[in-house]
Amino acid sequence: MQLRKILGITVLLIVICVLTALASDSFLSSYNVENLIRRTALFGIISIGVAFVIVTGGIDLSVGSVICLVGCGLPWLLTVHHWSLPAALLAVAAVSVGLGLLHGLIITKLRVQPFIVTLCGLLLYRGIARGFTDDQTVGFGTEYKGFRELATGQIPLPFIHGFTLPAPCIFLVVVAVVAAIFLNCTIYGRYLLALGRSEQAARYSGINTERMTILAYVISSTLAGFGGVLFVLDVNSAQPVDFGNFYELYAIAAAVLGGCSLRGGEGTILGAIIGTALMQVLRNMINLTTKHHNMEFAIIGAVILIGVIADELMKRYATQRRAARALSAETKAP
Repeated sequence: MQLRKILGITVLLIVICVLTALASDSFLSSYNVENLIRRTALFGIISIGVAFVIVTGGIDLSVGSVICLVGCGLPWLLTVHHWSLPAALLAVAAVSVGLGLLHGLIITKLRVQPFIVTLCGLLLYRGIARGFTDDQTVGFGTEYKGFRELATGQIPLPFIHGFTLPAPCIFLVVVAVVAAIFLNCTIYGRYLLALGRSEQAARYSGINTERMTILAYVISSTLAGFGGVLFVLDVNSAQPVDFGNFYELYAIAAAVLGGCSLRGGEGTILGAIIGTALMQVLRNMINLTTKHHNMEFAIIGAVILIGVIADELMKRYATQRRAARALSAETKAP
C-alpha cells in the first residue's frame, strides 16, 4: 500500500513538472531549479518531523511558531545580547527540545487533545517572539557570513556544468536517512507505528505509549527548531509577525500527500519528502504560470482535503477486499 502511494505521488510530481516546464521557460532555469531544491530541502526537514507525529495519530500545529521563535531568537541572542555562537545554538536547541517535551507531557499526563495543545503553542510561541523582539525585524547583518553558508552555500557538481547543489540538501539527506532507519529498522519505530494503528492494542502489548508519544513530539519540535535555524540563515533576517507563518500547513500537507494517514499508523520518510517536493513545485507553478500568486493557500487546503478523502476511500476499499476474501474462504471451506 505504501509503495503504491509513493509511486503515485512520484508520477504526479513528474507530470506537474513536465506541464510546468511546457508552460514556462523559466521553470528549468538553473536559478529556479536550485531555488526549488533549496526550499524542498528546508521544508522537507520540518515535514519529516511532522510525519513522526502524524504516524502516531497526533497533530502538531505549532511548527511554524517554533520556527518563528527559534528563527527570531538566534539572531536576537547573537546581535542584541552578544552571546557566543555555541551558546546561542545550544539555547535554541534546548528550547526546541523542551517545547516538544512540554507538548508530549501535557498530552500524555493531562490527557489534553494534541490539537488544542499545539494550537495554543502556535499562538503562544509567536506571541513570545513578538514580545522579546518588540515586533521588530532581527537579523545577522553583515556578520556570521561563514555561519550562513550552512543554508546559503552551494556545492558544485562536477558532472553538471553551471549547476550547484544547495547546502541544505546535505542536511535533508542526513535527517532523512537517520529518520528512515529509526522508523523502519528500530523497535522504537515499530512502536510508533503500532501506537498510531491502535493505542489500546499497543498498550496491551507492553509498549510504553506515553513515552512514544512524547518522543514523537520531541522529534517534531526539534526538527522544527533546526529548520528555523536554517530558514533564518537562508534569508538573513526574521520578522516575528510572519516568519514561519503557515509553515505547519505546508509540512502537514506534504506529509499527508506523501502517504501519512491522519488516522495514524501509516507513513514513510521518502513519501514526506516527495510530498514536500510536490508542494513546492505546485507553488512554483502558480508563480510562474498564473497571476494568482495567493492561490497557494487554496492549494494547501485542497491537498489536505484530497489526501484525507483518498485515505478514507483506500481504507474502505481495503476493508471491503479483506471482507470479500474472508467470505470467499468460508464459502470454499468444506
